[in-house]
Amino acid sequence: MKMHLDEKIWLFLSFGMIMGFMLITGYQAFALGMAPPSNMETIDPQRVDEITPFDNPGIKQIGDNEYEVVMTLQAFGFTPNNIEVPEGATVHFILTSKDVVHGFQVANTNINAMVMPGHIQKITQKFDKAGSYLVICNEYCGAGHQVMSTTITVK
Repeated sequence: MKMHLDEKIWLFLSFGMIMGFMLITGYQAFALGMAPPSNMETIDPQRVDEITPFDNPGIKQIGDNEYEVVMTLQAFGFTPNNIEVPEGATVHFILTSKDVVHGFQVANTNINAMVMPGHIQKITQKFDKAGSYLVICNEYCGAGHQVMSTTITVK
């Protein structure tokens, strides 16, 4: 099979671009430390209710307009169920699952995380606009998955 010169050029350029993208991604991941989080913090999922800070889930103010939300996800529910913060607040979410893999997605934000049993997920978000933000589980977690939601109210 004989290849035309144009085909060879496009093949060479395509391969070069793919290799360039791989090198750039590798450099960013290893040299610049831009790799995704690696689930370094783990706990015993059978004892979530006994382990700090999940033994007392809820919201607490930790600074000027800065809040920490400790939340557990379990079959078809979030604990705490509803969260209220003032407009402009920075919220640090600390999440874990008690039973199966759950999703944590907050509508109209860039929050979208997978919450696995035995792993601690940490997310920070600033809520600049007042309103009600729907929180849903976007990982199928069982027969009642469709009712697993809550709200974050920003006043």
